[in-house]
Amino acid sequence: MKIGLKWIVSFSIIALVAIGGLFWNPATAIVNPDEFLSEDKIVGADVAWILAAAGLVLLMTPGLSFFYGGMVGKKNVISTMLQSFIALGVISILWILVGFSLSFGESLGFNINGNHYGIIGNPLSYPFFNGVGVFPHKAMASTIPFILFALFQMKFAVITPAIITGSFAERVRFISYLLFIVLFSLFIYTPLCHMVWHPDGLLNKYFGVKDFAGGTVVHMSAGFAALAGALVVGSRKAPHHEPSNIPYVLLGTGMLWFGWFGFNAGSALSASASAATAFGTTTIASASAMITWILFDRINGRSVSALGACIGAVVGLVAITPGCGFVSIQESLFIGFISAIVSNVMVNWKALKKIDDTLDVFACHGVGGIMGMILTAVFAHGENASLLHGGMEVFLHHMAALILVSVFTFFGSLLLYKITDSVITLRVSEESENRGLDLSQHEEYVK
Repeated sequence: MKIGLKWIVSFSIIALVAIGGLFWNPATAIVNPDEFLSEDKIVGADVAWILAAAGLVLLMTPGLSFFYGGMVGKKNVISTMLQSFIALGVISILWILVGFSLSFGESLGFNINGNHYGIIGNPLSYPFFNGVGVFPHKAMASTIPFILFALFQMKFAVITPAIITGSFAERVRFISYLLFIVLFSLFIYTPLCHMVWHPDGLLNKYFGVKDFAGGTVVHMSAGFAALAGALVVGSRKAPHHEPSNIPYVLLGTGMLWFGWFGFNAGSALSASASAATAFGTTTIASASAMITWILFDRINGRSVSALGACIGAVVGLVAITPGCGFVSIQESLFIGFISAIVSNVMVNWKALKKIDDTLDVFACHGVGGIMGMILTAVFAHGENASLLHGGMEVFLHHMAALILVSVFTFFGSLLLYKITDSVITLRVSEESENRGLDLSQHEEYVK
């Protein structure tokens, strides 16, 4: 087998990172001791819960691989599953190297009337996790070790690019995909994460965006990147196929639903009433969306299917994510219901069908994230917290932020796909596509 230069370069990069970390000077980290509390401020119950929650969120990425892998054709099962699974390796290393610094490091941005609004973190804040220790951070995680906060957030960074893969499944070269997810994480995910979740972030501090667990940061960014990817890569030669393994989809959905409790309830960053609320709203929204999806399918002349039930459940999980800690159980029931209908309509919309988004990532994650962002701005509890609680300004700021995030993630991703394609061609050859990516990319196959 011929070994291309791209593989030698890739190996050289991981070798440089692995060896270079041994010689990196910890003194280069930009750490302000005044930002941290003493170790005695750590709350054991919070540590135990976030350790468990981080494990639950990690489980979501293998769950996603089963969810996607069961939906594609038999000759592309392994390649599709691996595209999700490999993010556990690539993004974890990137996160330690520079991703966490860009997301939660010293805020870089601009000042207006003496107020600082951050766009991205300083990449030299915590390189190789230097400075990310056991002391709690005053503003970001005041009862758990900062390293636990960093590792918990790493799982969100891992699953976001994995979600995108469903849009261009069955036709993208593996090495090109690896390059794209690195670029996406550096130039789309980390600035968006900083702007929404860092205390000085622009969307947080100025727009007041409420995103409890990642509806904007994770699902909207992945959804719009998926739409851009489907447009750039183009349609499959044979776009119609039968799902290879519905039991895989059911298994993946169960793993995702289970892991989502860590995703949402864990985002309270404490073993608290807020975590309990998020736990409850998460499961009710998903249950509501699942039942709504299959019944809506039936009244529109489609069969009640296991695939539909699974997609509906995931849409409910996506839609409740930004507001899970801010809304009531009753409101989560409605959020699941209405989001399932809107996403179902989008999945079956003929105009959107013309774009070969293989597994309807935009219609489910993108639209689900949009619905969640809007409905959080409608229902979030608290004085002047949302439209129904006197917060017209908050609602309008959410709508402005929605437009800003949509434009940034779609056109930014479009540019990154173009750059990736100019460096390493994105799409496999027609012959490789016909053989299937399992064989043509990995020399493996499902027996």
